[in-house]
Amino acid sequence: SRAAAGSYSPRPTACASDSNRAVFRDHDDRASMSEPWIAYLTLFLSAFGAASFLPFYSEPVLAGLLVLGTHDHFALWLVATIGNTLGAAVNWWMGRFITYWQGRRWFPVSPEGLAKASALFRRYGTWTLLFAWLPIGGDALTFVAGIMRVRFAVFIVLVAVGKGARFAALVWALHEIAS
Repeated sequence: SRAAAGSYSPRPTACASDSNRAVFRDHDDRASMSEPWIAYLTLFLSAFGAASFLPFYSEPVLAGLLVLGTHDHFALWLVATIGNTLGAAVNWWMGRFITYWQGRRWFPVSPEGLAKASALFRRYGTWTLLFAWLPIGGDALTFVAGIMRVRFAVFIVLVAVGKGARFAALVWALHEIAS
């Protein structure tokens, strides 16, 4: 057999007839067809993680995909915005239910800190959620919004608008730099 003789290659070769060429695809073609799916999933997960309290950053992934130039800019914007918004929704959900454990010794926020954050949020209102994209304090805003029981529909709209605008600016700026 050819495999036993060491001449076997996992890369299919095209046959002489056109009909056989259509059946056998080059190995590189199949690998590149799965790449967008993996790239978009990676961007989604990095954007989701970046909106949490975990130390993730979605900007390098987005920049890398834009520099490659093989992905649709609108799709990259949409995936990053959805991932980041859903990550913020997890923060809202945690904030919504975390006060149940407020009296526990291990509770991560002091009663004074919680009161201060709530007072600031009440003072500036739900419109501050448009700034949930900020690297410092943005995640805390989404968490406090849950504690303050901001309606989820209002929360999602404001956070998505803010994060969408941020990613639109990033996509535009990175496209301009790469051009």
